[in-house]
Amino acid sequence: MSNFATGVTVLTTRTADGVMHGMTANAVTSVSLDPPLVLVCVDRGARTHRYIEESRAFALNILSEDQRHLSERFARRDAEGPSLWVDLSLRPGATGSPVILDTIAYVDCRLFAAYPGGDHTIFVGEVVDLGVLSDEPPLLFFRSGYTGVAT
Repeated sequence: MSNFATGVTVLTTRTADGVMHGMTANAVTSVSLDPPLVLVCVDRGARTHRYIEESRAFALNILSEDQRHLSERFARRDAEGPSLWVDLSLRPGATGSPVILDTIAYVDCRLFAAYPGGDHTIFVGEVVDLGVLSDEPPLLFFRSGYTGVAT
């Protein structure tokens, strides 16, 4: 599957006590237009997994090709705490999940369903809000490395 190029997102969520959490995710796809649904696959051992279950919401922030540093920041196993959010322009989405304002776009979702998928959970989100924030080219992941769209 490393030969299948994917977009790169930062998945964000906020727990009931107001703490923000995030992780890099590229196993993301559209599922349905009516109702509008997307899915993201999250390793059951990932810290953010339990926060999605708790908050029952998440936002997908779609990265531009010049935001590789954000993908790397949120991909670290120790990626937690206030230092993750330093220097980011944020606002709470409709679900309360953080929306990163300088990304290409965001999709804010309420948890619709969760299915076991091997060592991952397939979280299906119902889209409650979305927006396009820029027309920058996307960050892609291909053959275990970052790339962009060839023009």
